[in-house]
Amino acid sequence: MKKILFILAAGVLALSSCDDLFTPAKENFKEVSQMNVEPDFAMGFLTRSYSALSNNYLNTEYATDDAVVNENSNAFRTMATGGWTSTLWTGIIEWTSAYAGIQYVNQFLEKMDEVKWSEDEERAAMLAVRMRGEAYGMRAILHYQLLRAHAGYDAEGNLLGVPYLEKYLGANDDFNTPRLPFKECVDKILADLDKAIDILPMDYEDAESVPAKYTQYTKSVDIYNRTMGKNFRLLVSGRIARAYRSRLTLLAASDGFANSVTWAEAAKTAADLLKENGGVPGIAKGAVEYYAASIADKLSAGSNPAEIIWRDNVATNNSYESDNLPPSLNGNGRMNPSQNLVEAFPMANGYPITSAKSGYDAADPYANRDPRLNTYIIYNGSKNIGVNNATISTVEKTPDGVNTQAQRSTRTGYYMKKRLRMDVNCTSGSETTKAHFVPRVRYTEIYLNYAEAANEAYGPKGDGGNGFTAYDIIKAIRERAGICKGATDEYLDECAQSKEQMRQLIRNERRLELCFENFRFWDLRRWKQNLTESVKGINWKADGTYEIFEVEKRDYSDYMNYAPIPNSEILKYSNLKQNKGW
Repeated sequence: MKKILFILAAGVLALSSCDDLFTPAKENFKEVSQMNVEPDFAMGFLTRSYSALSNNYLNTEYATDDAVVNENSNAFRTMATGGWTSTLWTGIIEWTSAYAGIQYVNQFLEKMDEVKWSEDEERAAMLAVRMRGEAYGMRAILHYQLLRAHAGYDAEGNLLGVPYLEKYLGANDDFNTPRLPFKECVDKILADLDKAIDILPMDYEDAESVPAKYTQYTKSVDIYNRTMGKNFRLLVSGRIARAYRSRLTLLAASDGFANSVTWAEAAKTAADLLKENGGVPGIAKGAVEYYAASIADKLSAGSNPAEIIWRDNVATNNSYESDNLPPSLNGNGRMNPSQNLVEAFPMANGYPITSAKSGYDAADPYANRDPRLNTYIIYNGSKNIGVNNATISTVEKTPDGVNTQAQRSTRTGYYMKKRLRMDVNCTSGSETTKAHFVPRVRYTEIYLNYAEAANEAYGPKGDGGNGFTAYDIIKAIRERAGICKGATDEYLDECAQSKEQMRQLIRNERRLELCFENFRFWDLRRWKQNLTESVKGINWKADGTYEIFEVEKRDYSDYMNYAPIPNSEILKYSNLKQNKGW
């Protein structure tokens, strides 16, 4: 890690203005001492760390029971089918990028007090306040990414976290740093998050008067708005730090991490943020399609729709559609949802399809289902797909049928619809591009965090003093989805009779609401659930019948609940213990 991090840390010297977060400057290299006289260059050390943030559209679903990929060489496919080793470099390996980002942050924190941020002393003070808060927030977030990916049990049975770097490591420093115990790592991340929460505003918005906690630095509304106003909305804020606090406490409370914090603490952490969103009534009505054209086209100046806590920049392209639409619409059909996931969607009356009360008709399997099925997945007979409002056929031997075109057609009988815009044309010569954004944190996730933690701490209808219950949250989310449409949700009421039944319903709602957003991979592991469930598909015949078949066996060992430390780092550092089994 020493060599890698030193090279990456040296690379920060090529940065210039924060006007473009990740674009290198034209100069080749600068001395670190130039931070003192070039504030834009100094800001680059902090802003560069944002490039180490993980992507919610990482497609880890390829390695779960929710989907497969039709690319033969995909690393997640290799991982899921028995080829996962500590040398396989996949998108879940956060080690190098996250530690590089942390190095940038720590060097910034160590040098920032020497920088003259502005000739105006009040503006300089406000800039320093904001960036210090950002730095603590980013250091915590990047360590959280590392913890989620690499925490685990060593060969002696100790639950370990990761090395927590609180100082910049230069070329002559000792990089042979041991992993902290998991709980100690959690506590350090929480401490950094709490510093960020204490320093930063809840949101970056223009104010009519300077908020009280900043009047010690300036009384000028103009200075406040130029340093804490709406132009900074995509940077780490107090609300974002609170969201990561919820993510971290949920992870640590889970069985896979020895219930290292209490479920009550995880519930309260989520509830505190949800109260800032109006509690249960704050659940955004249009959030089922948070990525829709009506939302994406209106985003500007860093603004967020009600559902979004944090997002990346808006990009105008058609890459998601080109990758994932069926081949008949000139897509490459990459994400193939599983029959397993399709079966997890209940009927419109709220009952699972396995229940005698559901009304499920195996001869017409997509009729009267949870509306989210049609919203998130393209199946045989799906209508109004793409710019020409096509009806998709996945009947065998048709262009969109199972395995009709190698590495383009579906392997499961399904295509992903979620995340895609239906007004994008991928036809060569007639291609169009549209606005897209990727959420980093959505409110629906935090509501589901609360439901899970509250149910474990207080049962389905206990609120622990937070003012709302797991039952309240799930009822509102299912109503929003269109389940029962105003009628009594009888299945929810049945599940509310026991914590165990409610747990399964909450986990299933989480699976549906957050599908294809990089959650299932991590959720199965923190729940210590079965990783080896084979992926099923459906093959439709020309006569209207179908068969369910096995698409891909999953081959995981028990120790693969936890990802490895990259083998290259283990070989270099004697104090760095590997997770058991790797």
